[in-house]
Amino acid sequence: MEASPSTDRLEGIRQEAQRSLFRARHGIQLITGTREPVVGATPKDVVWRRGKAQLSRYRSDKRTRRPPLVIVWSVISRAYILDLRPGQSFVGQLLDAGIDVFMIDWGVPDAVDSGNNLELYVDNYLPRALERALEVADSDELDILGYCAGGVLSCLAVAGHPETPVKNLAVMATPIDLGHIEGMIKSFRRGALEVDDLIDETGNIPADAVYRGFASLRPTTDIFKYATLWERLWSDEFVEGYTAMAGWIRDQTPLPGALARQMVDLLLRRNVLVTGEIPIAGRTVRLADITCPLLNVMAEDDHMVPPAASEVLSKLVGSTDVTELRIPAGHVGLAAGRDAKRNTVPRILEWLNAHSS
Repeated sequence: MEASPSTDRLEGIRQEAQRSLFRARHGIQLITGTREPVVGATPKDVVWRRGKAQLSRYRSDKRTRRPPLVIVWSVISRAYILDLRPGQSFVGQLLDAGIDVFMIDWGVPDAVDSGNNLELYVDNYLPRALERALEVADSDELDILGYCAGGVLSCLAVAGHPETPVKNLAVMATPIDLGHIEGMIKSFRRGALEVDDLIDETGNIPADAVYRGFASLRPTTDIFKYATLWERLWSDEFVEGYTAMAGWIRDQTPLPGALARQMVDLLLRRNVLVTGEIPIAGRTVRLADITCPLLNVMAEDDHMVPPAASEVLSKLVGSTDVTELRIPAGHVGLAAGRDAKRNTVPRILEWLNAHSS
């Protein structure tokens, strides 16, 4: 027997009433901060430290593929976005595929780190961390995956240290031609804003200023974010994911003052990356010296690092094996959420497997 229209209406009213109760409960939890998701929960061991920087190796009993993969995180924001939640973990998918995964995390800079510059990361931290990964994994070569500014550091380290046995280099949402970056970045480029305008008593750009800089790239985001939140506030799964993602977006890290000044001068105003020749520590690092296979991953809907800012890298390296991969996602969605799980990670794994020994 089919339900009558009046029965359907009553069922609809009952479901909406139940969802309203869930919205109220979840809303109170969000406002009071009592609903804190578990993030970055995949077990790992720190195998190297220098200053605030540390290299971790994720635990796994599924390591079947060589060489190991070292993820180079950005100097801005927290690395746990790649291990956001169980079932929503970029790192977890790599581990399930048998990859031996390491992660370089730069930590949270304080006054001691205000003098950190490109030379420190490219010529000191990164080569030593990569050497340690080779030792721990008992391997004579490794793969690198750099994300955002971590992709820039990866390219400079590979180009500047050809003695490092890098088999494959993959980068994601990596800004090379910074003339395409908008928001607060554009104000720095035009000289309307100086780094010293934002430096705090620690000698760094504080985390809140970094967050505001990202928010300036899409000023209407909060309007749509809260509209979507209200619509789906009744769902436990959605609220868990939303809380984890929203917490990460707000959870930025300070940017060392010396590095910020260098990046504004070299990478923004002089836009030297797009020339392929970057002055570091009194020498010129040439992107053409990158000769290993390169995977250049871009997000088609990236409002932070649009594809136009990344695609030039493919023409600057010296490798004859270059693959461009465009994912229908945004800057964050490229690394977390459904887009990463369905598209980014499987495509990166496909490329790595095709280039493994």
